[in-house]
Amino acid sequence: MKNNPVVPYILIFALGLGLIFFMSLYGIEQKDEIAGSDEEGNTEENAAAEDFDPEEFVQGQCITCHGDDLTGNMGPSLVGLTETPEEIHDIIKNGTQGGMPPFGSKLEDDQIDQLTEYLLSLK
Repeated sequence: MKNNPVVPYILIFALGLGLIFFMSLYGIEQKDEIAGSDEEGNTEENAAAEDFDPEEFVQGQCITCHGDDLTGNMGPSLVGLTETPEEIHDIIKNGTQGGMPPFGSKLEDDQIDQLTEYLLSLK
């Protein structure tokens, strides 16, 4: 009698479906914990937005191209910007074709606003 080569694949498929089913049940029971809610109902995303430090972000992300003192390196100087807050917000969010990467997927709008205010405060 020959072994059917499809049987192992059917078993793996059935095991996978069962695993998905039981993980879904576990997820339903743990939905608040998985969502990252704390006792006050704040999500981790909101907490991260409140804990955002623009100066720390600049030191971690911007000095490579804009220099240690932000007066320019490969990228332009960030000290004494003449652009409007809306223009700066747009540049941070969408990047530039000249090489600055967009940060819209990493930062929320309120974080970009905080970063914009910080950059405009540099003299």
